Amino acid sequence: MGAFLDKPKTDKHNEHGVGNGLRYGLASMQGWRIEMEDAHVAVANLPGVLKDWAFFAVFDGHAGAKISAHCSEHLLNSITSGEEFQASSIADFETETEEKTINKIKKGIHAGFLRLDESMRLMPEVVSGEDKSGTTAVCALISPTHIFVANCGDSRGVLYRAGNIGFSTQDHKPVNPIEKERIQNAGGSVMIQRVNGSLAVSRALGDYEYKNVEGKGPCEQLVSPEPEIYVERRQDEDEFLVLACDGIWDVMTNEDLCAFVRSRLLLSEDHESISNHVVDTCLHKGSRDNMSLVLLTFPGAPKVSQEAIKKEKELEELIEKKVTEVCEQEEPVSMAQIMQVLADESIPNLPPGGGLTAKRGFVDQLFRKLRPECANSFYCTTTICCELL
Repeated sequence: MGAFLDKPKTDKHNEHGVGNGLRYGLASMQGWRIEMEDAHVAVANLPGVLKDWAFFAVFDGHAGAKISAHCSEHLLNSITSGEEFQASSIADFETETEEKTINKIKKGIHAGFLRLDESMRLMPEVVSGEDKSGTTAVCALISPTHIFVANCGDSRGVLYRAGNIGFSTQDHKPVNPIEKERIQNAGGSVMIQRVNGSLAVSRALGDYEYKNVEGKGPCEQLVSPEPEIYVERRQDEDEFLVLACDGIWDVMTNEDLCAFVRSRLLLSEDHESISNHVVDTCLHKGSRDNMSLVLLTFPGAPKVSQEAIKKEKELEELIEKKVTEVCEQEEPVSMAQIMQVLADESIPNLPPGGGLTAKRGFVDQLFRKLRPECANSFYCTTTICCELL
C-alpha cells in the first residue's frame, strides 16, 4: 500500500566499487512514494579472514524505514559473527568436503537472519509499539568459489551466465502454496493476495505484529524471517548478478532486465550510470514504488563493443532526426505526442528489454533543447501521460 507524491522524487543515491575481481554499481530512487524505505549495503572486500569474500544486499522496507535501515547496518555482522564464520571454521573450508562447507555457510546465513530478527524485536521503538515496520531482504555472499544468495520476501536476485539466466530467487508471496499453508497453520488467512488482507509479502524481517502466535517457532509465524538460500558454484561464464527490490521487478521481467543490462554493458563500464538507466527506465515504465538496484559484474561480463557503440549512435541520430521533425511544427507539442510519433515509427535497434521507454531520457533532453517553451510547461511521467502543471 502506501501514499504517493504529486510528482516523483528522481534524485538518486549512487555508489560504486571494485574488489576481489568484482565491479559493482548501485542506484536507489524514492520515486512516487511519500517516503524512501529502501536500504542497501555493498562491501566488495570483507574484513579479516573473509577478505576474499564480498557481500551485497537490498532491503525493501514497508510501514516505515527503521527496520530496513537497521538491517542494512547489521545483517552482515549478524551472519559473520556466527560460529560458522569464525577463523577456525574458515580454515576448515580448505579441508572439508564441498558439500559440508556449503551446508555450514548456509547454516550461518540462516542463523544470521533469525538472530537479527530476534534482536530487533528488543529495539525500544518496537517494544513500545511505535515502530511496526518490516523489510524484505535479498543478499549475496560471494566467496572465491561460490555465490550464496539469500532471499526473504519479494525482492529478487538474478544471475546472468553464458548469455542466459543462470538462476533467479523466487518471490515469497502469500498466495504461494507453501506460504499460504504456513499462514493458515498459524491461524491467519490470505485475502486479496495479502496476509490477513494487509501485508503483501509472506516473509520479512521485522513486522512483529505478525509474529506473535504462541506455540509456533519463528519460521512458523504468519510472516517468517527465514531466508531461502541458493548456492551456485562460480563459473568463468558468470556475467553479472542483479539484486533489486520489487519496484524494479514490478515493471521488468528477469529476461527484460538482464537483456537491458547486458546491452548497456556493451556500451559502458560505468556501473552507476547503467544502474541509473535501469531505475529511470522503470520509472518511465510506470513503477510507483521505491526503486533500488545493485549491479555486480564478474570477470566474464560483456566488454565494451565498438560495434554496439556505433549502433547506439546511429539509433540516437535517428531518434534526434524524428524528434526534430516533430518539434519544427509551429503548434505546441508535448512529450506524449513525441513519444507516440516515435512509437508509431517502429524504430529499429532499440535497447532490448527497455525498448523506446529506455530512450525517454534522451528524447526529453532533445525536447527541452528544441522546444523549451513547451517542455517547461509539461510534467511527463510516462510515454502516454502528460499533465499540465
